[in-house]
Amino acid sequence: MPLMLSAPAAITLLVTDRNLNMIGDPIAGWTDLDVTLRFNEPASGSFSAPRTAVSAAQLAPGSRVVVVRDGVVFCGGPIEEPGPEDWSVEGSASGPGTVEVRFSDDLANVVARITYPNPAAAATAQTSTARWTSTALAGDVIRSLVNLNAGPGALVARRVPQLLLGSGAGLGTSIKFGTRFEPLGDALRSAAIAGGGLGFRTRHDMVTDQLLFDVYQPQNLTGTVRFSPGLGNLRSYRYEPKAPSATVAIVGGKDVGTSRVVVERSNTSAVTAWGRMETFVDQRQSTDTTADTTELNQAGDEALTRGAETARLSSVTVDTPDQRFGVHYQLGDRVSVELASGVEVADVVRAVHLQVTPEAGEVVTALVGSQEASSDPQWLAYMRDLSRRLDRLETI
Repeated sequence: MPLMLSAPAAITLLVTDRNLNMIGDPIAGWTDLDVTLRFNEPASGSFSAPRTAVSAAQLAPGSRVVVVRDGVVFCGGPIEEPGPEDWSVEGSASGPGTVEVRFSDDLANVVARITYPNPAAAATAQTSTARWTSTALAGDVIRSLVNLNAGPGALVARRVPQLLLGSGAGLGTSIKFGTRFEPLGDALRSAAIAGGGLGFRTRHDMVTDQLLFDVYQPQNLTGTVRFSPGLGNLRSYRYEPKAPSATVAIVGGKDVGTSRVVVERSNTSAVTAWGRMETFVDQRQSTDTTADTTELNQAGDEALTRGAETARLSSVTVDTPDQRFGVHYQLGDRVSVELASGVEVADVVRAVHLQVTPEAGEVVTALVGSQEASSDPQWLAYMRDLSRRLDRLETI
């Protein structure tokens, strides 16, 4: 059975300016489209088209690509690479030539900010507050971080154009959170993990023509959203289980030497199954004391979540009328995948990859797995973790 799930007419490519105003006509004659949506991370996408199908105004700095799938925005965000442009006397690039455009989603603009200790003051005037802190429900902490550093509550120069706060107030568990000159995306992910695995995203609402930042609670759909060969909605998979890298986290807080506040957090079931694997978490920027180690405990738990046993399941799935991405399940939801052995793996939808050509239709690939499951190579995951740790040291 071919993997053509919908007619090419279901996909429309638009271009807007940073204020969501349409630029020119929809892109005509595009030859391929490739978009990957990621849970709690910016998306990435690209499309190719005849050079004459895309105007210079559409490729100007600040322009956005909007991918509309079946009348709903699938992905929308800034153009990051308005090229390459190819032309040749003969071959595939002959005639008008071709252009490839790479873009992200609007979350990329949000996470391009860093967290100010005092978001109401300029970077050069951070003299009154050492760290921005909040003790509240995780959804409210995440919304406040975005509002004060990138949203309507931020300094005018720092506001993402047209960004408003959407849904998500009151979600998650109560957390104690602090940050100082940290990449906003790292802060949001840490707060989301500490708050019970919340999701966040940007959303272009074409009805109201607004750009919204949402926080949401992923759903457990393992009993209703299932992929298996027998159901005809699973074409292939690659399953990669891996032992944990940490089962015990030793967290060091403020002060030095014998005065330093230290806590230990353990993943009891993982210790029983895999043994004791220790990691040290440097949280010297925390103000926790021996009487209140809430923030240190959260940091240890986050390290254990990131270092837990991973199960990366990359699967080629098929949308059906009763089970369609964006309608019946979303990024962050828990779903079930039946392996050839008959074992069912239940885990989180971490990424969704959409590939479309006018001739072949579309193929939807879902990456299902635990917190650190990723299609990125291991060295890249290591570099991200190292960068995160260095950022915390550099901003003390």
